[in-house]
Amino acid sequence: MTMGKRVALFRASEDAERSAALLRSRGFGVVMAPVLDIVATGAAAPTGPFDAAVATSANAVLHLAPAARAAIAGLPLYLVGCRAARAAADAGFSRALAPAPDVAALSARLRERLAPPARVLYLAGRDRKDALEAALAAIGAHTSVLETYAAQAREGWSEQEAAELMGCAAALHYSRRSAALAASLAGRAGLAAHFATIAHVCLSEDVAAPLREAGWRQIVCADAPDETHLLMVLDQALRR
Repeated sequence: MTMGKRVALFRASEDAERSAALLRSRGFGVVMAPVLDIVATGAAAPTGPFDAAVATSANAVLHLAPAARAAIAGLPLYLVGCRAARAAADAGFSRALAPAPDVAALSARLRERLAPPARVLYLAGRDRKDALEAALAAIGAHTSVLETYAAQAREGWSEQEAAELMGCAAALHYSRRSAALAASLAGRAGLAAHFATIAHVCLSEDVAAPLREAGWRQIVCADAPDETHLLMVLDQALRR
């Protein structure tokens, strides 16, 4: 029986709201205890011209400075995920392409469509994996990075957040960095022993790695790296 069980979300507040709504629609209680704060950098767009822009997250588009958005809104925009596509549409990108499901699929698409030496503008966060930049280099593209946002680590949870987390039966983890920060903040808040007893549902094995290093054992991973599969595994984990 999962009805009413409380689930912890550690995503930044903007990202957590949508996930919280999905959880509540499934009958779960939700405790939001962000480990990151998302802040816009205000960075200006680098000097072009560019053949295309790419973004792998909605935040990269949502936190574009107005002048930067105006400067690049006419570029073909390659995206990962439906949320990034919605953000691009809302921001007025008239040439946004249908989103790829993941970075690997986006890389394959770019390899097919961009002839070297294409000039590509990568909209990204300050903390990111290098997979897309490596893929662009491999196809001979010249990549400029526009860091539109930063995900700043919080130093600790409030007493109220810590108290509410004690009532959770499970936690959802969407990124390796946020999982590592959750483990660290749990230790600082005196919650490590409790967190070792609850179900930790992760988007992938890569995301789960910091939790395994922390010694937590009740860890399960989604069959595919998307929220639909993540919530399916959550349902299964809490029925055991």
